[in-house]
Amino acid sequence: MRSRLPAIVLFFGTAALGFSSAYGQSTGAIHGHVQDPIGVAIGGAQVQVTTDGKTAKYTFTADANGDFKGDGIAPGSYILNLYSNGKPVDQLMDVKVVAGQDETENFDLSRPEYLAKMTPEQRKQLEEVKAKNADAMKANTVIKSLNADLLKARDDNKNKNYAEADELMARDSQAKPDASVIWLELGTAQLGEKKYPDATTSLQKAISLETANPKPNVEIIGGANNALGEAMAAQNKIPDAVAAYDAAAKANPAGVGMYYTNETIILSRSGQNGDAVAAAADKAIAAAPDKPLPYYLKGQALIAKATVDPKTQKIEAPPGCADAYQKYLELAPDGPYSADAKAILASMGQTVKTSYKAKK
Repeated sequence: MRSRLPAIVLFFGTAALGFSSAYGQSTGAIHGHVQDPIGVAIGGAQVQVTTDGKTAKYTFTADANGDFKGDGIAPGSYILNLYSNGKPVDQLMDVKVVAGQDETENFDLSRPEYLAKMTPEQRKQLEEVKAKNADAMKANTVIKSLNADLLKARDDNKNKNYAEADELMARDSQAKPDASVIWLELGTAQLGEKKYPDATTSLQKAISLETANPKPNVEIIGGANNALGEAMAAQNKIPDAVAAYDAAAKANPAGVGMYYTNETIILSRSGQNGDAVAAAADKAIAAAPDKPLPYYLKGQALIAKATVDPKTQKIEAPPGCADAYQKYLELAPDGPYSADAKAILASMGQTVKTSYKAKK
């Protein structure tokens, strides 16, 4: 009958490479699996083959899956010692090696005989680990479900199925109220439904949660502020909208061109004075000089301040107005506002540069 060395190791290190080689009929082999008391493979554990239980004649190392294999072993009776992180863990007695055969010898530390030899403190540790693992598995199941919901909500928002995304994210925000990304997606859905106060609340929640994160995701903060700007503008809270777009740009510099372009759009749509719109357009242009829309919006803002020469009946626009329209046409010669830009330039007595060609 085999006797076992009582010990307990709950967590183990990473695996090393296992040893294997071809063996002939004059030697035998041993292979097996090593797992700890909670059934987790012990990667990197060492299996020593001894005749006296002390001096290793052969040593094999378990791989990342807890599997080991050793060959080239002289026939005979052996004691197998299991070590993890240099400490003795278990022992198998009277292991027979027969020439030309491969013996299976597993170190299963979850077996009742092994668990029965644990000290009270070791058993307490084991139960604590099992409880933590059970909680972790439950949490992982919840997270997996939430991730699937999040992907669906994003797809729904993309396809303007806002009510479905709203219902899904509203439910999940109750299940995991500390997830900023869920509040962002909920706010986006509510924005699409024109439920502006609700969207404002959800988006501010997303910003608050992510800002408090030790490692905040700047894309979430930027995206939530960007959507918040639109929600505020829809409620005619223009200063708050501008502040939201500026906060988005500050949080996520990578998206600054989009944020300032959106700020320019909402200022233009809300009928703000030309100087404010032009200033926002300049910020967007500085951030993304290759985007045509801010140039057109700047031109529109400045043309509102134009006067008409009573003698020539030509429009006299403020400095920078014609240049803005010309730049728009350079970047978007066949853009949606190209005809309007050309007409305004013509009324100003400006010649549209012929180098602008429509894209094919």
